[in-house]
Amino acid sequence: MSEEITVTPVRGKQDIKAFLDVPFALYRNDPNWVAPLYFERFDHLDPKKNPYFQHAEAELFIARRGGRPVGRISAQVCWLRSDLYKDDVGQFGFLEAEDDPGVFAALFETATAWLKHRGMTKIQGPFSFSINDEMGLLIDGFDTPPSMMMGHALPYYVTRVEEQGFAKAKDVIAYDYEDKGDGMPRAMTAAHAKAIAAKDIRIRPLDKKNLASELDIIVSILNDAWSDNWGFVPWTKDEMTALGNNLKFLVTGEFIAIAEHKGEAVAMAVSLPNINEWIAGLNGRLLPLGWAKLAWSLFGKPPRSIRMPLMGLRKSYHGTALGAALALGAIGQVRLYHTSRGTRHGELSWILEENLPMRRMIEMTGARPYKTYRIYQKDIG
Repeated sequence: MSEEITVTPVRGKQDIKAFLDVPFALYRNDPNWVAPLYFERFDHLDPKKNPYFQHAEAELFIARRGGRPVGRISAQVCWLRSDLYKDDVGQFGFLEAEDDPGVFAALFETATAWLKHRGMTKIQGPFSFSINDEMGLLIDGFDTPPSMMMGHALPYYVTRVEEQGFAKAKDVIAYDYEDKGDGMPRAMTAAHAKAIAAKDIRIRPLDKKNLASELDIIVSILNDAWSDNWGFVPWTKDEMTALGNNLKFLVTGEFIAIAEHKGEAVAMAVSLPNINEWIAGLNGRLLPLGWAKLAWSLFGKPPRSIRMPLMGLRKSYHGTALGAALALGAIGQVRLYHTSRGTRHGELSWILEENLPMRRMIEMTGARPYKTYRIYQKDIG
């Protein structure tokens, strides 16, 4: 007779460490999994350090069999999202578990009970913690490592999640871009040239000396540009400030381009170094020598690849030739900076499956879809 599966909430630092340790055993034979850095994950889970908890509450759970951790999950309610949609949708995240239907059932039963106790009638995920964080379950593209702030998974997760009654809510796409050194595609070259030549248009890098005001501009563009997107939850100023503070030592101002029309900032493109390439092999730790590898990667050479996680164009410019020129101009400016330094690969993600205008714009650059992530949903009554 198999040992009983128990699921308990995380309490204290030792439990948090156990929660973070769960995937190490699961992915030990998967060369494409990249262990996150412990210190960063500790901060992400800490309500005192993560501004997500200013408008949300969450609980972390660990499944054990015979005292041994075999799975984990989070349950969370974003009150900012609830106020916006008024649909009583709670969320789950951080899902990792052994290939055992009983473990998945126990984890989801516990998360569901926690959400129902808070009045939720649907459960949706995975989100770790927010749609503005790592989100979606990888369902296609297991043969390559994830880019920074993107998830990885084992192929059996899809079956185990769907066995619990979950169905697709939405798919999002990650695009892979390879610069072969032959310049931008003709359409993109023309749009970029048009943008930088126009008298009323200026495309500039981020001004790191005025980081606070620049982050306000990025939040303003994002929250306007994305407001009609499925699942949209506005970025708060504190969330963007936290992201900016975490990344300001990783990037120069040229990693970000802001496009202005008649003095108004209307489009932007944000790129980040793919730090997963730097921390692969560190096993989540900077000691004893991991800090040296990371420091060399940070300051010794440009990144081999980048990720463009944030792109936006104000809604009043959607569907216009001017808007396309501004958006492509910002993307093109970032691309030129990276190719001038020898960076040849990038990921543009994530893109909603039905966002055809953005997908066409990305495909104009020569990028191809190479990973698909799925958000699941289930009624919990």
